[in-house]
Amino acid sequence: MESVVGLFPNVQQAQVALQNLQARGFERDHLGFALNDVVAENDFAQATGISPEAGAPAGSGGTIKGALMGLLAGLVLTVPIWLLLKIIPDTRIFSDGGLYGMLFGGIGGLALGGLFGALAGSDHGDYVKLLRAMGVPAAQAEKFYNGLKSGYVLLIARDPSGARTDEALSIMRRSGAVKLDDAIGSGELQSERSGHGH
Repeated sequence: MESVVGLFPNVQQAQVALQNLQARGFERDHLGFALNDVVAENDFAQATGISPEAGAPAGSGGTIKGALMGLLAGLVLTVPIWLLLKIIPDTRIFSDGGLYGMLFGGIGGLALGGLFGALAGSDHGDYVKLLRAMGVPAAQAEKFYNGLKSGYVLLIARDPSGARTDEALSIMRRSGAVKLDDAIGSGELQSERSGHGH
């Protein structure tokens, strides 16, 4: 199955592209989109009847990254206080308590960071991983995701036979798909054809 991916500067242009794709016979089940705004994404799904794309789950990588960032934040907040307790002569008696503060700050940061890292992956998931699974090169997948984070609408048209990808690409371009360079400053067409399994 081949896929065509495009970025659109606003919801209206993406909606026109979806209508044009459907008018040319692309089935609703083979079309998808993603927005960074959950409320706008829900409104867009109701208006078009097309289901939003769910990014691939972040998996353990999101949890581990969140936990490490939380641990770092917990230590950054508690180590300076412990150092002040250790340096100031009148407060040295409390420096052992400062060690416990660092311990609990680190553990709390680790736990909260891991929790939020896991939850962050379940909100939108990992669109880079999703695009990579569709055959989009890693560098382009990152650019598409950066465009999505910048407020662009990500539109995906899948062609099971692979015979109509050029047509889907042409429809997206005519409907207002922008170049990746215009979206984030990089230089390739934002509407790019990708083959799964190539």
